[in-house]
Amino acid sequence: MKQLSRTHTVLLLTFLVIVWGVNWPLSKIALSYTPPLLFAGIRTILGGLILLIFALPRYKSLRFKETWHFYLISAFFNIILFYGLQTVGLGYAPAGLFSAIVFIEPVLLGIFCWIWLGESMYRLKMIGLILGFAGVAIISASGFTGDISVIGIILALGSALGWGLGTVYVKKTGERVDSIWMVTIQLIMGGLFLLSAGSSFESWSNIQWEMPFIVNLLFISTFVIAFGWLAFFTLVGSGEASKVGSFTFLIPLIAILCSSFLLHENITLNLVVGLLFIVISILFVNIKLKSVTADSGVYNKNV
Repeated sequence: MKQLSRTHTVLLLTFLVIVWGVNWPLSKIALSYTPPLLFAGIRTILGGLILLIFALPRYKSLRFKETWHFYLISAFFNIILFYGLQTVGLGYAPAGLFSAIVFIEPVLLGIFCWIWLGESMYRLKMIGLILGFAGVAIISASGFTGDISVIGIILALGSALGWGLGTVYVKKTGERVDSIWMVTIQLIMGGLFLLSAGSSFESWSNIQWEMPFIVNLLFISTFVIAFGWLAFFTLVGSGEASKVGSFTFLIPLIAILCSSFLLHENITLNLVVGLLFIVISILFVNIKLKSVTADSGVYNKNV
């Protein structure tokens, strides 16, 4: 995939940070109208159908018989695990706190990119990884005293793991599949699975088709899922995956502020300190080094 211009990159990142930040409280609000798995399935399928409009003119690039397994694996990590666990997990924890735990993902991404994509690993990055996990531990500490559901913490970590693995997989297979078709098909495949699971364990009659829910659903499906994922994978495909991940630390900040305003969620000391650790860790993990001299331990930084 070709490199993006600086202006294009800034615009995509700004859009992504804003819509993915407000997604968390909006999703929490939507869950008061609908069961979680059905909601996850409906919004991802709608997002996929919206993107299908843009993908169809590129039908020659689909090559489904050759590439279906790429779409299926990506759908498992990025949709079934990420959105499935996320949507269920929001029922067990405040939206702001849940998003803060999920956004350990850029730190996990740093590890996965080192293992599978050959991106560099150095002392500062290792310190960053330790700080990131410490931040999650601080945020999650209340879960073991009964203030926060341990299930919610586990589901948030599972969501982050699915997203991190899915991002690396998309980056690794980016040259073999069309980016728009990748996002479109994974949304439809994953959405169908979540909808099937929801139909098996939940009741459609429990969905309250009221105007606030419909507006919320359409906004999330269009901007958060369809165009949000397209923007994310466009950015990932144009540069180092872990570098793109470094900018996503702003998302939980927006999520926490919006959740405090819209849902009146408390901003606790544990949350602030833990999030600060995660932000510092992400910055450390994604600092670009001009040169790394492993033997002498000398590092020249170029942020």
